[in-house]
Parts: sequence; C-alpha cells; structure tokens
Amino acid sequence: MSTHPTQFTKQKQFLVCVDSDGCAMDTMNVKHERFFGPLAADEYGIKDRETFLADWNRINLFSSTRGINRFKALVLTLIEAQEKGEDIGDITALTAWANNAPSLSNASLEAEIAKASSEDLEKALVWSKKVNEGIETELAGEDKPFPGVLEGLTKIHGLTDVAIVSSANSEALNSEWNRHNLMPQVDVVYGQEVGSKADAIADLLTKGYAADEILMVGDAPGDEQAATVNGVFYYPILFGKEEFSWERLSNEAIEKFLNKEYAGAYQEKVLGEFHALLAQFD
Repeated sequence: MSTHPTQFTKQKQFLVCVDSDGCAMDTMNVKHERFFGPLAADEYGIKDRETFLADWNRINLFSSTRGINRFKALVLTLIEAQEKGEDIGDITALTAWANNAPSLSNASLEAEIAKASSEDLEKALVWSKKVNEGIETELAGEDKPFPGVLEGLTKIHGLTDVAIVSSANSEALNSEWNRHNLMPQVDVVYGQEVGSKADAIADLLTKGYAADEILMVGDAPGDEQAATVNGVFYYPILFGKEEFSWERLSNEAIEKFLNKEYAGAYQEKVLGEFHALLAQFD
C-alpha cells in the first residue's frame, strides 16, 4: 500500500520513480484529445477549434514540451491562439502565476485567487476542475496500463523501492493505479500537490538514496529534466513503442542500474533514441 511522502521511509538500496500518464498508463492521448483541449476551447470561446486543438496536441503530445504541466500548457496554447487572432481576454495574471508559482495545482490556484482574483485565473480553475471531473467520471472504464507495465513493475518492486512521480493529482493517481492493481507495487505517491517532479526527486534524495541509486522512468522531456537537475538517472518510455520500452526496462535496463553499469554508454544510447524520436516532431 502506498504512503504519503511525509511518512515514507527507504526500504531498499535502490529507488525507481515512475511517471503515470503516457508512461505507465495509456491515458495521455485520450485525456488531451477528449478533455484538456476541447474543454479549454470551450472555456475560452475559441472560434477556430481545429487549429487550437492541433496546437494543443502538438504542445502536449508531439513535441519537446510533451508532458508539460496543464497550466503551463494552457498558457502556451492560449498565447498561440492570441497570436492567431483569437479573442481570449487578458491572461496576464494566469501567465505570471503559471511561470512563477512553486506549485501548479488546483489548490495552489485557489490560493492565488484568494489573494488576488482575476477572470483569467478563475477561468483556468473552472477549466481544470471540469477536466478532472470529466476524466474521473467518463474515463473510469477506459484507462489502462500499457502492456508489460504490471509485470515490469512487479519485477522491479521485488528489487527496488518504487515511487510514482507525476504531475497528475494524487486522487486520480490512486484511483487509476488501484483500479488496475498496480498500487501494490508502489511504496509512495508524489502527485502535483507535492510540487514539480524535480521537487519530488529532490525530496526522495533526502530519504537516504545516493544519486546513482535513483532511476526516473518517464516519457517526456520534463521527466528527463527532473532527473538531470537532481543528478539521477533517466530511462525513457518511447511513445509509440511503450511495450518494447517496458520490456527493455524490466529485462535489461534495471539490471544495468542495479549493477551500477547504467551511466555512460547505456544511458547515452537510450537517451539518443528518445531525443531522435522527439526531433521528428519539433
């Protein structure tokens, strides 16, 4: 059973951190295509929905900003829409908050609104709550892990501690991972309420792991960056090749990691594949 970060204590020498959407759970595309993008278009009165939704999907799914926090993605897409002539109103307060707030979640947005309310902040909160509600009520039967995730996590959890490190909210993470029987293979959950993924890894380093004893598993440049700023290793789940990526993780990469052979040529090889995939879309 998972524990809150404040109660978590290190059990094994090594730790594997796993992102959720688009990495372990095959939920990323459907969430953006059915909820995030369309609901943003609704909330901001977008006229050219086709262009807006194409921009939304490129920013969130098929570029170097893949996996970016929802509020940062909202700002980026709204700015592009504004530049293309959409009347979305003043988003100055939202932009400043998304760029500078230490934590980007509904709760931190509510706190910002309590300090200094503005229409753009209010709209962003309404949108974000509608997204959560839609995902929770309409996707409950459709979310599923990628092939090989349960088997891979079960094997990995026998060898290392396992943490979920995600920018999704913890309530959704617990719901999805419990529904698919993944949570027994997890020791601790770091959702968006804890802060960024980099913050989560920094906190996990305080639990007693050496930097070369932590491996971050993710599918987006932000996951790699969170690992890099903390000096820990990164293993990419290649979008479109998720099953292959999980098989390689559990059958090859984890052994390299535990034997302290991950640094250098091996990590450079898997990162090279990841960067080449992203470069096809940028």
